[in-house]
Amino acid sequence: MISLVDGYPAWSWNPITDLQEMWTYAFMVNAFRAGTIVAIAAALIGWFMVLRRQTFAGHTLAVVGFPGAAGAALIGVSATYGYFAFCLAAALVIAAIPRAGRASGGSESALIGTVQAFLLACGFLFTALYKGLLGGVTSLLFGSFLGITTTQVWVLFFVAVVVLGVLAVIARPLLFASVDPEVAAGRGVRVGLLSTVFMVLLGAAAAGASQITGSLLVFALLVMPAATAQAITAKPVVSLALSVLFALAVTWLGLIAAYFSPYPIGFYVATFAFAGYLLARLGRLVVSRLPRLLPTGVPA
Repeated sequence: MISLVDGYPAWSWNPITDLQEMWTYAFMVNAFRAGTIVAIAAALIGWFMVLRRQTFAGHTLAVVGFPGAAGAALIGVSATYGYFAFCLAAALVIAAIPRAGRASGGSESALIGTVQAFLLACGFLFTALYKGLLGGVTSLLFGSFLGITTTQVWVLFFVAVVVLGVLAVIARPLLFASVDPEVAAGRGVRVGLLSTVFMVLLGAAAAGASQITGSLLVFALLVMPAATAQAITAKPVVSLALSVLFALAVTWLGLIAAYFSPYPIGFYVATFAFAGYLLARLGRLVVSRLPRLLPTGVPA
């Protein structure tokens, strides 16, 4: 049996037994299943998001999930549906914002930020109006692995299959349009349509990740694994694979750490992801300066 410290499971001298006992609980099995699904989808979508420099849009979509979940609880439906409804609706709104060139970037960011702030305030209003057990504002903002049901796992799985299926179809033209949109448009690529489809996929990924990390820490899965992978290599296939591996690693480690402590999973996922990114950047810095430190044997 796992011993308890302050009401929470504590590690024993046999970590393997501890993990086996942890997985005897259905809610932890569902948490690992949901976390795995979300990590894979978020890592792949996040890789393109970082490449396209749309992290602010991703953050906005994540924050929108908070009033969505709170509003869903207020009207008596599952928070999962609130996450997806609000995030997908916000994705369509962001995609519909006209883009008139580089000069319009500031006004677009201001509009998105204004809507984000308003909806965040709405989320706190919904939690104040709700009279039952909402699970706490903390769990909606910073994540929780408690209470993940089998139905939620299947919903996340179905959404992930659709999202990744669509991404697989548009991956090549999306990569082209992300790297050089002007040339892609000149070659007949429908850059506007691709942007809209990708924004919807990003909204779905943000809604899924919000249920694990919480709305405020979605960047831990959407940005950090992708940014870490892109800091290591510029090869798309290798970078995408590394992004998935990093996302899975930080999610699994976060779930284990959160189970054995009183702190939210979002904190651990973000911390492990940041540590990986920091190590990648430091490693890249060392590798870039190493040739200067080594003697070449040839006079300059």
